[in-house]
Amino acid sequence: MTTSDIRQPGGVDPAWGPPAGSPPPAGATPAQATVQAPPVPGAPPAYDTAEAGEGRPKDPFLRRVWRGRPEDPRWARPAFLALLLVTAVLYLWNLSASGYANSFYSAAVQAGSQSWKALFFGSLDAGNAITVDKPPAALWPMALSVRIFGLSSWAILVPEVLMGVATVGVLYAAVRRRFSAAAGLIAGAVLALTPVAALMFRFNNPDALLALLMTVTVYCVLRALEDGRTKWLVWAGVAVGFAFLTKTLQAFLILPALAALYAVCAPVKLKKRLGQLLLSGLAMVVAGGWWVAIVELWPASSRPYIGGSQNNSFLELTFGYNGLGRINGEETGSVGGGGGGQSGGQWGETGIGRMFNSEIGSQISWLLPAALILLVAGLALTWKAKRTDATRNAFLAWGGSLLMTGVIFSFMAGIFHQYYTVALAPYIAALIGMGATVLWEERAKKWTSFALAGAVAATAIWSYVLLNRTPDYLPWLKWFVLIGGLVAALGLLVATRLGRQLALAAVGLGLVTSLAGPTAYTLSTLSTGHTGSIVTAGPAGASMMGGPGGGRGGGPGGMGGGGMQPPGQNGQTGQNGQTGQQQGGGMGQPPTGQQGGGMGQPPTGQQGQNGQTQGQGQQQGGMPGGATGEGRTGGAGGGMGGLLNGANVSSEAKALLEKNADDYTWVAAAIGSQNAASYQLATGDPVMAIGGFNGSDPSPTLAQFKQYVEDGKIHYFIAGGMGGGGGNNGTASQISSWVEENFKTVTVGSATFYDLTQPKS
Repeated sequence: MTTSDIRQPGGVDPAWGPPAGSPPPAGATPAQATVQAPPVPGAPPAYDTAEAGEGRPKDPFLRRVWRGRPEDPRWARPAFLALLLVTAVLYLWNLSASGYANSFYSAAVQAGSQSWKALFFGSLDAGNAITVDKPPAALWPMALSVRIFGLSSWAILVPEVLMGVATVGVLYAAVRRRFSAAAGLIAGAVLALTPVAALMFRFNNPDALLALLMTVTVYCVLRALEDGRTKWLVWAGVAVGFAFLTKTLQAFLILPALAALYAVCAPVKLKKRLGQLLLSGLAMVVAGGWWVAIVELWPASSRPYIGGSQNNSFLELTFGYNGLGRINGEETGSVGGGGGGQSGGQWGETGIGRMFNSEIGSQISWLLPAALILLVAGLALTWKAKRTDATRNAFLAWGGSLLMTGVIFSFMAGIFHQYYTVALAPYIAALIGMGATVLWEERAKKWTSFALAGAVAATAIWSYVLLNRTPDYLPWLKWFVLIGGLVAALGLLVATRLGRQLALAAVGLGLVTSLAGPTAYTLSTLSTGHTGSIVTAGPAGASMMGGPGGGRGGGPGGMGGGGMQPPGQNGQTGQNGQTGQQQGGGMGQPPTGQQGGGMGQPPTGQQGQNGQTQGQGQQQGGMPGGATGEGRTGGAGGGMGGLLNGANVSSEAKALLEKNADDYTWVAAAIGSQNAASYQLATGDPVMAIGGFNGSDPSPTLAQFKQYVEDGKIHYFIAGGMGGGGGNNGTASQISSWVEENFKTVTVGSATFYDLTQPKS
């Protein structure tokens, strides 16, 4: 029996028990002798005539849920359910500390909960002025949750947590099916304890749903590779289609690897393989294209403007700003492009080492060296197997997805944020679970012992390096990880000469030391709220972006969180700028209420104008020339005039906007989506975002805005904010200048509003 033979569906890794279908050992009791044969795809449920009677299912439903497959060890299903439960509890813990998280998407969720049209298009406001700069699939679960439970941090973020738990479950199922329960549990635990996964499965960006759908895609392809059934390949296409409606072309990164794998290795004739791939592609086009077709055919005058585009076209957004622009750095309307090549830039240096550098490494790379080692070892172990070998196919599917995505992330010159790397987490976790158990099973071979020990040693050394980047954070941990990991690696080298207890002790020590670093960073992530457009996992200083300012925090030049909290959550009212749980400011600046000291300088002040702390600065850096994040109680806040982090809205400003709100389509208009989102979330009423996210989209035009004002559709214009570019000859600037010249101001605290119903005399 070969390594591949024992990992057919229903097989049990000999490291943990005999393969299913083996004869009972001598002296076995009748209960022990009842061993189920491996299930055949499409076969009826297994029966146990000794226990349930002839012709009756073995277990009632609840017992089946608890017990799992008859061929599984008795501990397998309870352990899996415990993994899901612990993941859910961890991700739900302290969830409301993040408030509305990314106000940009929270405002769109709130709009979708009020207007079905806004829900369908992904509009930022219920007045349907402009959409977010992504397709809307990721907004739909959150918006439906808010429709049911009302607007709150939990209603927005719990769907993201459930996506995280579901991703762990799907990953376990995929790995368990081809390998063992132990492999699936290791993979699920690695995913759940990856810092960037703990961050994004508690945050309202599209990446959580994207990670889930990509994991489902690989699962479906592996199911199709088992026996060549078309339906699983079609379901894979459907998953990719909905992933496209989540984050456009990023959904396609793993397609070349998976398509090539099926075309070569599927257990059916070549002609059928190609036909199945075409059907899968058709399913993908239908699943992802129906919404695109409706949007493109819908009269532009009766739908919201497509945010992020320069010509009100979703196709332009897909292939430009969200497509090739991310690769070559030429994103029209962006706040800044990439550095290209090795030179670095706004979004950090590119190159083969990008996933390991000080900007990205602590988010995702803890087990990346081990995953690569185990991938090579797994392929070497199965290299001479037949073309359709299931074990090798699994390594190729997960490994190919990791390499394709990782290489593109490493070299893309356009907008890139640390949290994008959550897409890599399921692939790394799968390779760790599969590789570790396969090499342990084959430990009698000297080279496999060396490979397994090398993976543990590499993890220990790399974890030491990552932990040493934050020397003040748990300073003892790096030594425990390094020394313990090297001792475990030595034990694995001689595991065949040790007794069972010592060998298992080496395995346990290796697992503990390998997961200690990411677990510590994950717990740090869970204990802190994260708000704003750009967030990072781990303790302060764990991710230092290398753009202007070279700051500490998340994003170019030290971009961190920042943004708005729901009223009464985590010590911040969301109305008067009191203490929040923010993680840095924006674009090299401290959070709202702090004053940046200039390029690469620390903040010089930490209080808003009302004298109360506005956020927790976790980075150094600033915009060139010492740009500031103003601590206004009702005006623009956050980095770049609220471009990235929104504003803190005072109770007085809220009352002003809510007065006679029902008489207007939009209670106010503001430049930039984050500013508009902050006021919209505070009041619950639509606020127009002039210029979209960056303030650089040419919507509305000056003529359109004048018409809205003449028709009495907008009450106030909120002063402050800035655009990231001069889209269409500075449309946002033209509107701002026209308003300032023609309308009276209303001052509330330090915030300035222009009453568009009161022209200057």
